[in-house]
Amino acid sequence: MQHRKDLGLLALRLGVGGVLAAHGTQKLFGWCGGDGLEGTSQAMEAMGFRPGRVNALAAGLGEAGSGLLLAFGFATPVAGAAAAGTMAGAVSVNAPAGFFAQSGGYEFPALLGCSAAALGIAGPGRYSLDHLTRHALDQPWLIATAFTMSALTAAAVIRRRIAVTSERELAEERGFIDEQELAE
Repeated sequence: MQHRKDLGLLALRLGVGGVLAAHGTQKLFGWCGGDGLEGTSQAMEAMGFRPGRVNALAAGLGEAGSGLLLAFGFATPVAGAAAAGTMAGAVSVNAPAGFFAQSGGYEFPALLGCSAAALGIAGPGRYSLDHLTRHALDQPWLIATAFTMSALTAAAVIRRRIAVTSERELAEERGFIDEQELAE
């Protein structure tokens, strides 16, 4: 019975980790039809994540790095927390469109973030690098620390994005936008 659970965790880690890694490499390198760091930086600026390049790099590394770590089952609590935090930012962008992905909603990033968080809490199972290293980076204290830090960081990034987008909306209502002023 235990082997079935371990195989299930392996399948989930490979699926969630692979999708996250692919999305991260789109942002970082333009692979798989992505925009690369420059295009992602511009998109991040447009979404209110400032500075765009720093946020694009953080999102790309958060997705690619946590995805690879999850897939290999290494530092699983840290990987799960990092992915969940990164996906919280994506959820904040898509939330105004509602839940379902077909209308641009947050369904997909929420599922990735929730799945990654569950893996970070549950652990990677037997077929993992964490198991091979006797769970040196899969300790209970790491779960609490990683998820706390991820939540605080995600909250700060989302709060800043909300401030930037609110400022932009106010400027649009008044009929002017000074991009130089908004960038400060």
